[in-house]
Amino acid sequence: MAVQEADVAGLVGEQLTMSAFNQLSGSLGGYSFVKVVVDRHEETIHFLNNARHEFHALYIGTEILGIAESEMRARIDEFNQSFYHASDRRFFLGILSLHKREDRRMFSLETVEVDTMSADMIELFYAEVRKNIDAATPLFFKPANHLQEQAVAELPAERLPRILAHELFSTAEFVALNPGVTKGRLRAFRSEQEYRENTLEWFDIVVMHRVPDDIPRLAGIINADHTTPLSHTNVLATGWSIPNAIQIGAFDLIDREDLDGQWVEYEVSPKRAEVGLRLIDEPQDAGQRPAWYAQRVTLDEPEHTYNPILPLGRIRYNDSHRYGTKAANLGELHHVLATESPRRLLGFFSVPRPPRDNLMPYLAKLLGSDTDDLLGAAQQLLAERVRVPRGVALPFSMHQGFLESSPKIQQAIGKLKMALELNAREIEPLCIELQQLIRKTRVPDYLLSELDTALVENLAGVRTFVVRSSSNAEDLAGFSAAGIYESYNHVTSAEKIVESVKKVWASLVSARSVRLRQQAGISLDDCFMGVVVQEQVRADFGGVMVTTNPMNRNDFRNVYVNVSPNVTDVVEGSKQPMQYLYSTVEGGGRTVSLGDAKEDLGVKAHAQLQRLAIVGRLLQSHFSPDYTFDSPVDIEWLATDDLLYVLQLRPYSI
Repeated sequence: MAVQEADVAGLVGEQLTMSAFNQLSGSLGGYSFVKVVVDRHEETIHFLNNARHEFHALYIGTEILGIAESEMRARIDEFNQSFYHASDRRFFLGILSLHKREDRRMFSLETVEVDTMSADMIELFYAEVRKNIDAATPLFFKPANHLQEQAVAELPAERLPRILAHELFSTAEFVALNPGVTKGRLRAFRSEQEYRENTLEWFDIVVMHRVPDDIPRLAGIINADHTTPLSHTNVLATGWSIPNAIQIGAFDLIDREDLDGQWVEYEVSPKRAEVGLRLIDEPQDAGQRPAWYAQRVTLDEPEHTYNPILPLGRIRYNDSHRYGTKAANLGELHHVLATESPRRLLGFFSVPRPPRDNLMPYLAKLLGSDTDDLLGAAQQLLAERVRVPRGVALPFSMHQGFLESSPKIQQAIGKLKMALELNAREIEPLCIELQQLIRKTRVPDYLLSELDTALVENLAGVRTFVVRSSSNAEDLAGFSAAGIYESYNHVTSAEKIVESVKKVWASLVSARSVRLRQQAGISLDDCFMGVVVQEQVRADFGGVMVTTNPMNRNDFRNVYVNVSPNVTDVVEGSKQPMQYLYSTVEGGGRTVSLGDAKEDLGVKAHAQLQRLAIVGRLLQSHFSPDYTFDSPVDIEWLATDDLLYVLQLRPYSI
């Protein structure tokens, strides 16, 4: 094939030199890339100027086919079908990325994730690109989805060198987890012990190998080792709108520039190749309250007069002021699965995505249904595949009744309130004292009797329980409270259930939760703790899913899924999870990271994760606070080969 003549739209020279690559390339996720089009009819390869051409399809239309951009946009679905799915397609489309590791560099070639290239097409595409780039630089094909991984596996590695997405991710030196810019004091801690020995301020930017889950509110986070965007610390960083990134070698950078303890401007951008750290003078207003301190979180008026313990299936979303947001969301889920849901269930797919009128045809294909019966097909998926473990919800009034039964507890609460008003040093020891009192105080007999009756009537036969927090001060827009209240697994006896309930109540007054709520303007007087007691179900694997792509907020197609092959790791977070992206438009998934796992999940598990992704979009629609249906949700789940269990659902801040 001859190389296209040089102009501002494309390539210079007989092959893509490094100089030409740098002139034409864009940057995303720390990598430089150039878009590639192979025209099989004209036997021509095109390397696109990224500054001029945002999309392959529009370039092909305007520069090769001579079609006006307005017509291309109006008929984009038709052209995409030809470009990405036709067996006799004229064009091969892809991305050529440059990866640098110390003094080594390599190229990776990949298609878009929806491309259905056969193994033969992939091999031909690779060969044409290989001929037209620097021969001294290794080139690897990177499968864009699990189907391509299966196709590539059939080809000899010497004919098609390949590298998987998770292999690249595990060696990536920079990942932008939460973009943003801030100013603060850089604090580098090489061990958790060193971190514990220091006091942090709200204007600190913390650098650690693994940032502990119990961090106070900070100005920024830098992870010196790989982590997942869905860890508790990263969810908090998103909710706080602070810059957050993975930067391998962060300590070397800080030592080289002598930045530890210095004031810096810290920037995280997916267009950069590394974190931005620029030394600055300490601001004159450094000691003043931050701007976010004025952004107070308002709670609905809680109802702590008597309410009965109820099975989850008998409460709804609007009962959060009696039973807490977690219990109310689980109750609403029971309702969605047990009754005919309104058309709101299809909200995400109903929104126009120009030039598409909506995504209904895509959902129909994913569900194997006609567009005329999409609601029925969606309801069938939920009814057949999704469950919420049985459970009961303990109301705020039970918590209040327990607290009022003890004069010592009432006295300790009074002391803590006074200390909070004065912002006294004694807040932490008073919290510890109050927590100990709550754990040791006996629950009144009338409350024990009501709890025992509810468990007998609703959960008889269950051997193992989960006891979860359900406060009115968590899972809120503007205050996620991820990880600050306690939940307990593997609870077996009646005595252990009561003990766990008291520990959950006590977590409402931990020093960390009190401080975080105080910073958000949430008064202790307004906070109450409900409790969910559920059956602990058996499953093959589980994890957490957010119905967005945390590393690309403009990506409306994909959801991000964390998977722990061992179910006990889901909540404990003791190991790095496997990480996936799944499309809820064209379908298909790709493995982002294997975490601590030795090998990927099998085909059957991948199919279950695809169902989970679709279920997530349906539930996102049902729980949407508005009619854009674009507010993602955070779902904790478990799975067997046949069933998906939703353990909790809450808003996910973006």
